[in-house]
Amino acid sequence: MTRIERVELRLVDIPPKVRRTDAIQSFVSQETPIVAITDSDGAVGVGYSYTIGAGGSSIMRLLGDHLAPRLIGRDPERVEAIWRELEFAIHATTIGAISALALAAIDTALWDLRCKKRGLPLWIVAGGAADRRPLYTTEGGWLHIEASALVEDALAARERGFAGSKIKIGRPHVAEDHARLAAVRSALGDSYEIMTDANQGFTLDEASRRAGRFAELDLAWIEEPLPADDLDGHVRLSQSTSTPIAVGESLYSIRHFREYMAKGACNIVQVDVARIGGITPWLKVAHAAEAFDMPVCPHFLMELHVSLACAVPNGKYVEFIPQLDGLTTSHLRIENGCAVAPTTPGIGVDWDFDAVKTKRIAEADKIIVEGGMR
Repeated sequence: MTRIERVELRLVDIPPKVRRTDAIQSFVSQETPIVAITDSDGAVGVGYSYTIGAGGSSIMRLLGDHLAPRLIGRDPERVEAIWRELEFAIHATTIGAISALALAAIDTALWDLRCKKRGLPLWIVAGGAADRRPLYTTEGGWLHIEASALVEDALAARERGFAGSKIKIGRPHVAEDHARLAAVRSALGDSYEIMTDANQGFTLDEASRRAGRFAELDLAWIEEPLPADDLDGHVRLSQSTSTPIAVGESLYSIRHFREYMAKGACNIVQVDVARIGGITPWLKVAHAAEAFDMPVCPHFLMELHVSLACAVPNGKYVEFIPQLDGLTTSHLRIENGCAVAPTTPGIGVDWDFDAVKTKRIAEADKIIVEGGMR
């Protein structure tokens, strides 16, 4: 039996590639915790998660003070047992974003190690349902972008073979949102998918109003129309519109997803591997969604989600938001508008640690070994 002998913690700060705005926030930074786990054979697995603008230092303290020390001496193959024991160790702070993001950084590192030691890519080890999934782009659809630019970006995406474009909604008046969406529909035609994302910005009455106004545009979905903890509101909205309702990036427990699916509060599951706490719970949510005949269209983290969307039979789309290109030697492979699953062993993210050093927050670095840390 191998044992975990060393855990290295790093935090890097990645600025957005373009200006990113939605109904409630602007993305000014992506603080990215990185965890490297070394076992007694000398094999290394690397995992990560992310924040949007704040919270990275809190995640690192949780990792360094409470979670990573518990890994020393453990059998890295016992991924499920480790996940459950770590979650219980911090049960007073769960369920929530900080805990989930910390657990995800460890869990993805353990899966990376597991896959590398088997000599197989994640999408095969986790299920192997398909070797590619269609892409849609979000990068050209931010809320501040005007209609003409939305159209230009969507036309370019279609030329690359992408299945659709996501456009942020939440302008002050429904007419503004409608005009932007209608311009894209008019220019791209009926066969191009238009996804929308409200980022929890509406009240129920406003979401109902806008869903009714958008019905003629045949949207692929309305994402996060209401605050994520408003389960009843999502049920009522879903019952009032034929447009699919998508949720998931702001849900942090498999039980939250169960409630949404069981009560008919959503049609599309957007479970995020970082915000659900790692690959281990992500797969559980995806398989539960299959039982409800719901597709999985994961949020963000395309470099990792391509493998997970390919692992399960109900993976439908991968969201194109490039962010790690400058810090990795691996890059998302795109063929005819589809994201192709990586073929190399591991989770499919190969870090360029020389580049990581240039963006790291040095005071967050920590190494945990048997007997203490340094």
